[in-house]
Amino acid sequence: MEWYFALGMLLGMLILFMATGLPVAFSFFAVNLVGAVVFLGGEAGLMQLVRNAVWSVTTFSLAPIPLFILMGEIMFHTGMAFRAIDAVDRLIARVPGRLSLVAVTGGTIFSTLSGSTMANVAMLGSSLLPEMQRRGYHPSMAMGPILGTGGIAMLIPPSALAVLLASLAQMPVAELLIAGIVPGLLIALLFFAYIVVRCRLNPGLAPPYEPEELAPGDRLKPFLIYVVPLMTLFVLVVGSILAGWATPTESAALGAVGAVIAAVAYRCLTRRALRTALIEAAKVTGMALFIICASVTFAQILAFSGAVDGLLEVTIELDFSPITLLVLMLLILLALGAFIDQLSMMLITLPFFMPLAQHAGFDLVWYGVLLLVVLEVSLTTPPFGLLLFVMKGVAPPQITLRQIYVAAGPFIALELLVLILVVVYPALATWLPNLIIRP
Repeated sequence: MEWYFALGMLLGMLILFMATGLPVAFSFFAVNLVGAVVFLGGEAGLMQLVRNAVWSVTTFSLAPIPLFILMGEIMFHTGMAFRAIDAVDRLIARVPGRLSLVAVTGGTIFSTLSGSTMANVAMLGSSLLPEMQRRGYHPSMAMGPILGTGGIAMLIPPSALAVLLASLAQMPVAELLIAGIVPGLLIALLFFAYIVVRCRLNPGLAPPYEPEELAPGDRLKPFLIYVVPLMTLFVLVVGSILAGWATPTESAALGAVGAVIAAVAYRCLTRRALRTALIEAAKVTGMALFIICASVTFAQILAFSGAVDGLLEVTIELDFSPITLLVLMLLILLALGAFIDQLSMMLITLPFFMPLAQHAGFDLVWYGVLLLVVLEVSLTTPPFGLLLFVMKGVAPPQITLRQIYVAAGPFIALELLVLILVVVYPALATWLPNLIIRP
């Protein structure tokens, strides 16, 4: 079978299964079953499928995924994250767009503790959005910062998605985790500057008001109690990797244990909260492992069918320059992000994009950060960005999807600006990983 027929058959079946509403992992498994029979030799191919599934989920490099997820779930369900947001709210006083800045600052802090984009938006939306509406904030200045900041959790460690991407794409996990810090903080800084400038030019977007009068000590005390100790967890996770003291798996374990200790110290670790955190972490981890099982076999079937080699040969014959090839890949991902979720994007594109990236001589850590930024943008890309629907779920009924789309627009533009900056200045992604001390 010609490679283009094989590619059309596999992708066509995949699109058909997903269009019927079959979950992503099971859609890939269904395609894998057919592909194993057709391209891997019938019964022998089915046995190979099982061996691939076992091998793919017994890789030690995947261990940070459940640990990072558990760390975030403990922060969320014990209420420690809400206390941190309240402490940030007290600290920020008379500035334009005060509550929007609280959303950006608090969301960035929570991103360094959780790695969960949906939890980030759900927490900020439920805690800050009602107060913003009561204060007369324009919907774009109320929801936009929450949507934009929600995706930062994908870049700043602990990021389970970064670990998943590194595992699927055979990238160095530690380097990719660390590489997202500078771009993530740059995005937060641009959000901060944009809010201040917009609210100075148009105060009606975020009507000023007199915050509660507090002594300087009363403003600073909650921050020292509820934020600074939690930030030590981020330092513990990132610092142990940078110093070469711990692998990503070991640092993730330190973070999870640290989250439990912090919850005990704050006297908010109830049996119910711990049980809920463990169950939710198990659900997300189970989904991620199913995705990995499906991905490994799908990539192998594509290779055996000749689709990957055929597409690579065509691309080489077209003689694209490396930058043209990179732009084309990023544009494809941005287009896909408007319609499908991040995991599907990775599973569909990585078997093709990684050989192309290696042929073009890209630095894989730099390329991985670019992929993460695009995946972050796709979280808020209309019409089907995942965070748009999370926001719709926590927003008041009168808020329409159109208002949410409009609110996300400026922040998507700022994320794309950071994407361009990382393309032009690769050191934004590679400088910090190069500081890792290797034993």
